[in-house]
Amino acid sequence: MQFNEHKTIYLQIADYVYDQILSGIWPDGERIPSVRDMAVQLEVNPNTVIRTYNMLLEDGTLQNKRGIGYFTADNARESVKDKLKSRFIERELPDVFRAMNTLGISPEQVGSLYDAYMEKHSDEIK
Repeated sequence: MQFNEHKTIYLQIADYVYDQILSGIWPDGERIPSVRDMAVQLEVNPNTVIRTYNMLLEDGTLQNKRGIGYFTADNARESVKDKLKSRFIERELPDVFRAMNTLGISPEQVGSLYDAYMEKHSDEIK
């Protein structure tokens, strides 16, 4: 995994976990890699993975079954989707709207571009 120097590593690992859940690689209620395995896989300190897993335990994405390991929550996929949707609406969309306003791009133009994008990439999008 290539890390971005402008974002803390534990948050980038959280985004990786979210991607694994959303893509279905880690289904709801299934065991995920141990702290040690994840640290080796991502070439990071195990304490960094612990920090990520603790954050994801607190936000309800993961569950820890003592003596067994970490698991995705029973509703992890839907929960992650809701979290990322809220993050997009709160953080990304205002910048998009500002740029649209500055450049004189109408919502109708964006709608047409979105429709064209979806048509072109329909077989890639689930």
